Amino acid sequence: MFNLKKTAISSLVALSTVLGGVASAETLSFVTWQRDDGAYGQWWAEAKAKFEEMHPGVTIDMSQLGRKEYADTMFTMFAGGTPPDIVHLAAFEYQPFADQGWLEPLGPWIEKDGIDLTGWAGQSTCEWKGETYCLMLLYAGFVLAYNEEMIKNAGFDGPPTTYDEYVEIARALTGDSDGDGIVDKYGIGLSTMEPATVMHQMQGFALDSGGNWTRDSKPIFDDPATIDGIRKWKSLMQEGLSPSQARSNDLRQLLIEGHVGMWIDGPWVASILDRASEEMRPKLKLAHSPLSPPLGGTSNILGMSSEISDERKALVWDFIKIVHSEEFQNKFSDYSGSPAPRPGMDYEDNIAANENFALFVEASQRAADAGVDRLPKGLELHNSELSKVVFEEAQRMLANDLDPAEVGATLQKRVEAFE
Repeated sequence: MFNLKKTAISSLVALSTVLGGVASAETLSFVTWQRDDGAYGQWWAEAKAKFEEMHPGVTIDMSQLGRKEYADTMFTMFAGGTPPDIVHLAAFEYQPFADQGWLEPLGPWIEKDGIDLTGWAGQSTCEWKGETYCLMLLYAGFVLAYNEEMIKNAGFDGPPTTYDEYVEIARALTGDSDGDGIVDKYGIGLSTMEPATVMHQMQGFALDSGGNWTRDSKPIFDDPATIDGIRKWKSLMQEGLSPSQARSNDLRQLLIEGHVGMWIDGPWVASILDRASEEMRPKLKLAHSPLSPPLGGTSNILGMSSEISDERKALVWDFIKIVHSEEFQNKFSDYSGSPAPRPGMDYEDNIAANENFALFVEASQRAADAGVDRLPKGLELHNSELSKVVFEEAQRMLANDLDPAEVGATLQKRVEAFE
């Protein structure tokens, strides 16, 4: 579940810091990794202010924790009987908390207020064993960031729209630009150093081939279409079309420096492009992913502890309703630069202000319509273990030049052994 032993000291230090501000019945505790984030932090601050305006005498103590130690610290808090009132977790990590009975089922609260979550992007991920435990805060479809100048100089009219075009352009962009015998330009970026990123990037190719990691909540790593996706990822790495031994942040930096031509990422990549130099920024563009359907998925959730009083639950629910409201879903889009999960939103002003916003809306819709989620259905409790297993087998495949069919069969056996 979570490696508590590994992070025991840091978790306990963080826990004492967080709990230091939790006080009376007039204070709701809220722990997040986004308080100090520019865009999301401002959104949370305004939701907090709105709540406190509506509830004179009641305050929200919003505490910051680092993302790296976040899940372990939260688990320590719940296991120790000192959970936060307002629960903020990643979409891939709330399930163990719900499984332990630590999260309040929200179904009765939703029904009482007549809230309709039909069409709320990614909301199905908040359903666990027949109960709704959270409100989904973000669902995003992936897009292609690319260097327009590099692609045009290679003789192409525009970015790729299919996997075959993606490979063709990647080959044309990869090479030694200064004649010193060392490859210094790469067509694409693919991480080989981070388990979760490797798993998600490989999953994108599996989806493009008609496969996935699971179907009907059962693993299908040995499915021919999934194996074909694994084969695509392997061939791209073997051809040297991406820098080897690189992490996501390294590859994003190489993209904005002009050393990588294409990179598939979520809509947050727009903020990465903004960091490019004045010379490079006009060359960097966004387009739909050449992989169809695009990778996409849920990001983070909001819920409440089941181990607090009914009075505090009612207050937390009021905060969740504020976040759910059209007013704050509009603010979410404005601050984050991404589509809000609430359906039926009017994005005319966002599109006018951001040339890429319509692209983000369409990408999210394409992924949602295809039922895509980076979190494999049926394997939620094993997500961390799954990413490590996929990473290990991917590394073994490259090191030993293994047949992807063999790798798919090995993955199937290892994942089936989870239960």
